[in-house]
Amino acid sequence: MKRKRYEMEKKKKNTEIQTAIEELSLFIVTKHADNTEVTHIPLRPLLSFCNLIIQVLDKIGPTMAVLRQDIDQNMQRLEKVCETDPCVYSNLVEILKKERKEGTSKTVASCSRALLWLTRSMDFTAGLLRLLSKEMSSKMEELVEECYMATLKPHHGWIASAAFKVCLKLVPDNKTFMDAIGARDESYETLREDIDTLSSLLTPILKEIYFVLEHYELNRFRSM
Repeated sequence: MKRKRYEMEKKKKNTEIQTAIEELSLFIVTKHADNTEVTHIPLRPLLSFCNLIIQVLDKIGPTMAVLRQDIDQNMQRLEKVCETDPCVYSNLVEILKKERKEGTSKTVASCSRALLWLTRSMDFTAGLLRLLSKEMSSKMEELVEECYMATLKPHHGWIASAAFKVCLKLVPDNKTFMDAIGARDESYETLREDIDTLSSLLTPILKEIYFVLEHYELNRFRSM
């Protein structure tokens, strides 16, 4: 009986994408009444989603090791500030205000930069999943490269771009990746529906975050 119950619970376990859908469903961006300024972007749901991105990148393999490390470091930077005063800094907008007031927002190790690169990483992940949903028959390597060129490449210098080209050769095939991010008993059609749902939730969130980053003049930083 215990084994049977365990197997049933195992089958019911959400995939990373389904968990991300649950997290983002609770994500609420607050604006002023005149709709001209975002006043509240919750940090915790965003960090939870970024943690799920790390799990997905782990399943792609060593190709995304540099991106994975970058996401992890940026998450830690934001978490550290949030822990100093959770009531205030659980709101990302307050972190941006704090650093602008201190004049540290454009320094290399700022939380403002951390948020910018996390947002770009989320953009890359969302774009890759959308491409997979539409073009499941295309080679994974081609999809990763296409998404990279559209989302991260414009902000990378030659060192980061060269590192990506080397890692691109290690991308797994489509089936291996799709099986990894989907439940074993889940059809590709169900997985596609989950991806589309996630995309519909994430796209407006990213739009609002980019709007805030532009408002604070933080949207043009590049890496080496």
